[in-house]
Amino acid sequence: MKQYFKTMMAAAVLSFISFSSFAQEEQPVTPKWVSEKGYWVIESNIKDPLNHLIRFYNNDNVLLYKEAVTGVKLNPEKRTVRMKLKKVLEASVVAWEQKKVAEENKNYVAAILK
Repeated sequence: MKQYFKTMMAAAVLSFISFSSFAQEEQPVTPKWVSEKGYWVIESNIKDPLNHLIRFYNNDNVLLYKEAVTGVKLNPEKRTVRMKLKKVLEASVVAWEQKKVAEENKNYVAAILK
């Protein structure tokens, strides 16, 4: 009985090890709206949903571009809004790499949202 118990325990331990190794092989899928060059942050107020402040940063947490958007209700949960913000982010990264100066209110977001 003891030998049978030891054999079953060893089989259980080996099966847990093999299951955990299979689970770690899967690579997480990155959504298309995530940029490799940086990220964006939207600041808004519940009481004033038509005014937003959008900031774009590179991966080194350096502010690249800042824009105040008024008169537009942004829903960051929508994929189309995220993809448009990704385009502005990548354009602002290119502009920042050329000038090394953070820009402000050039209406990039307002133009792309219309």
